[in-house]
Amino acid sequence: MSMAWEPAHIEMPCKRFVSASQDGTAKVWDANTRRCVFTLSGHTRPVTCVKWGGDGFIHTSSRDGSIMVWDAKTGARAQTLQGHGHWVNTLALSAEYALRTGPFDHTGTAPSDPAEAKEAALKRYQTACGSSPERLVSGSDDFTMFLWQPSVSKKPLQRMTGHMQLINQVQFSPDGRWIVSASFDKAVKLWDGVKGTFITTFRGHVRPVYQVSWSSDSRLVVSGSSDSTLKVWNIHSKKNERDLPGHADEVFSVDWSPDGASIASGGKDQVLKLWRH
Repeated sequence: MSMAWEPAHIEMPCKRFVSASQDGTAKVWDANTRRCVFTLSGHTRPVTCVKWGGDGFIHTSSRDGSIMVWDAKTGARAQTLQGHGHWVNTLALSAEYALRTGPFDHTGTAPSDPAEAKEAALKRYQTACGSSPERLVSGSDDFTMFLWQPSVSKKPLQRMTGHMQLINQVQFSPDGRWIVSASFDKAVKLWDGVKGTFITTFRGHVRPVYQVSWSSDSRLVVSGSSDSTLKVWNIHSKKNERDLPGHADEVFSVDWSPDGASIASGGKDQVLKLWRH
């Protein structure tokens, strides 16, 4: 249901990744040996999302309503985050863009030496975090979101309310300053990524919104919907900047390339589309 690689600043070249399953477990795998390193057991229902943090912890969400934090070295459970009243569908980390791109800058270049690349990835991760610990945001079927700092406390920094139906996806902006959420209530909402306070609602879709993705400069958001369209939103003007029609049915998945040049989308019409920014 979800997978994530170990960050490049921890291990370079990357060889371990974690997978989440409907059997209620997550497993850490070694890509070189093709074997399971250890199993993360503790959830009582399917695991919906997994994120490998830059601070040495793996985060899992589940339909049992909980979020669990695991030591990535040993597989031991570090803590359980409670608060949601229904399935937890989605997670996002504040430094996720830096974790995803590792040593690669916006031009797609990185040091050729693995040691130098690892150091470059670490610097990018540290810059993304700043002076604060990594933050985690969760979205649930209970219509709410929670903002957490798992390395500091089990208690949430903020309970984020406003959506009228279940939340499909949450995403931090590449600079970590903003959070965007997609919901079955047809809305895309923008939140402060540090405090978790509500900022604005983007309305325009006429059916549920499934996924959202950020431009690399943290200025634009693209959303994909059951109404067969994608929409690009400007977070500063708080307006719809562009519509991207073309799919013949629901748009299930959307992702903005790390260099900001392209958007990829996939839909129920069995078509993948590539859009140039």
